[in-house]
Amino acid sequence: MEGVTVVDHPLVQHKLTLIRDKNVSTKSFRELLSEIGMLLCYEVTRDLPLEMIDIETPLAKMKAPILAGKKLVFAPILRAGLTFAEGMLDLVPAARVAHIGLYREPETFSAVEYFFKAPHDLPERLVFVIVPVLATANTAVAAVDRLKERGANDIRVVCLIAAPEGIERLRGIHPDVRIWTAAIDDGLNEQAFIVPGLGDAGDRAYGTK
Repeated sequence: MEGVTVVDHPLVQHKLTLIRDKNVSTKSFRELLSEIGMLLCYEVTRDLPLEMIDIETPLAKMKAPILAGKKLVFAPILRAGLTFAEGMLDLVPAARVAHIGLYREPETFSAVEYFFKAPHDLPERLVFVIVPVLATANTAVAAVDRLKERGANDIRVVCLIAAPEGIERLRGIHPDVRIWTAAIDDGLNEQAFIVPGLGDAGDRAYGTK
């Protein structure tokens, strides 16, 4: 699909299989979510620009590459997005974090916002919306809408699994926003859960119903 990158690295696919298993413990689910987040972070930042600077090693002076351009913002959608983002923050600890509280209304599946807090300089930063599951994409679209309202103009979405319906909706409304995912599943059931999917990521990450 245009604008969508499926990360097929063997470690990502292995851990994705483990996290899908309904018998995995809450503790293991959170650990795997964080680990996959770190691995996906390698891929979604692969094209970040570099510049050369002068440094001195214990043996010699040299020119060496360092990240250039925009600073990063990780924007996890609460709840499960937090654990997903932890793995990314382990890799890029200097990144800022925007917190976006959204939940899916159970009957209409529309996104309801209950919290939003982001750095003031979003227009100057590359923003990663972090959502474990892209099902209807209603919450992801709402998050991108809100970030754009605050001036963000360079946004990427990172998710564990996505449904074709969610990809089509997000890309249809925000064609400038690219998506990175570990898998594209078959589709949605009547309750708008991804099949085969992994269930409710928030409930599985925190042991709630």
